[in-house]
Amino acid sequence: MSFTVSRNGSKLKVADQAMDKLKDRIRELTRRTRGRRLEQIVAELRKALLGWTGFCSCKTCIPAIHGGQSNFGIAEVMSPLRDIDKWIRRKLRCHLWKQWGRAGYRELRKRGVSVREAWNTSKSAHGPWRLSKTPALSLALPARTFAQMGLPALAERQV
Repeated sequence: MSFTVSRNGSKLKVADQAMDKLKDRIRELTRRTRGRRLEQIVAELRKALLGWTGFCSCKTCIPAIHGGQSNFGIAEVMSPLRDIDKWIRRKLRCHLWKQWGRAGYRELRKRGVSVREAWNTSKSAHGPWRLSKTPALSLALPARTFAQMGLPALAERQV
């Protein structure tokens, strides 16, 4: 089985083993040492994630696989899927920041980040993973940027 009952026994959620397997696959695809462009990584992630969208019961994901027939569309606990969505975007921001290298300041400014934020981020002594969570990178590379590249969401955003 790829789903389990939540702690209080009232809702179905994706099994921890299935989530671990998905995370391992994402780690494999998003390694910075693979030497791929972001578009290639997003395309590979898209292919891998479309099989997992069946865990989501939102209207945008279910038609993407099996003509709307999903074995796992009954998952009711969406928070782990939302967390993985955020984690994937953070990994992609980290990858892109590392790719930009010394041009990071110019790239941030080009994407509308203030002079001060761009300067503080680009001159920070912290590594790319820590910087991937900064407001400057979140502003420069919002979730919609990755959605426009074709990255599917595992869980529909609550607006």
